Amino acid sequence: MIHGESYKPIIAEAAKMAIGEENIYERVFIFELLKDKNDRNAVAGAVGFSVRQPKFYVFKAKAVLLATGGATLLFRPRSTGEAAGRTWYAIFDTGSGYYMGLKAGAMLTQFEHRFIPFRFKDGYGPVG
Repeated sequence: MIHGESYKPIIAEAAKMAIGEENIYERVFIFELLKDKNDRNAVAGAVGFSVRQPKFYVFKAKAVLLATGGATLLFRPRSTGEAAGRTWYAIFDTGSGYYMGLKAGAMLTQFEHRFIPFRFKDGYGPVG
């Protein structure tokens, strides 16, 4: 059985194999989206910095996917015991993606999302 904490390493390995390790930037904190100078309704890249080295990054892109996660840690989880420390409660799900999207001019909708871990016999996981 694969539990929630096992998904991330499996998916990361598949991504490295698919696009090449030289195309993956890890431990880069993105803090600003760059607007397209020809189309003010489009995002053309992002700006960030390394959290481990004194490096600054400017990414140029044809398409940008904002996948920072939600805001799961703004409120205390209801899970108890072992489930309270599982990796799907990411420490960086602070709502920063909502801020960047809003600042770039995105219309933010469907904030009715609520995280409810699915529980079943002998396990639980990040679904629902």
